[in-house]
Amino acid sequence: MQTQRYSEMTQFELNTEIGALKEKARKAEQMGMVNEFAVLDRKISMAKSYLLDPAEFKAGDEYEIEGAPGEIFKIVYMNGIFAWGHRLETPDREEALPISVLLKP
Repeated sequence: MQTQRYSEMTQFELNTEIGALKEKARKAEQMGMVNEFAVLDRKISMAKSYLLDPAEFKAGDEYEIEGAPGEIFKIVYMNGIFAWGHRLETPDREEALPISVLLKP
């Protein structure tokens, strides 16, 4: 089986992959496989990021984080599909988030 990187996939292939991952994640959640579900959820976020345009995310912009209501993330710089920065609650702790989890407040 030959695997293909998300960065090499077409929009159709990414959407197909996201659908397959969602189905696997649903099954993992039903079976109580918490770790497997978390891994698949992260893969979905990564694949979704490749459907977005990183140029739309700028340093200094602030976004709410999907799955963390009320937490605001401030971008310091972009590196591919990852936004590097910090949460406003913890300005001394830098982290990287895939752009698909960033929501305009």
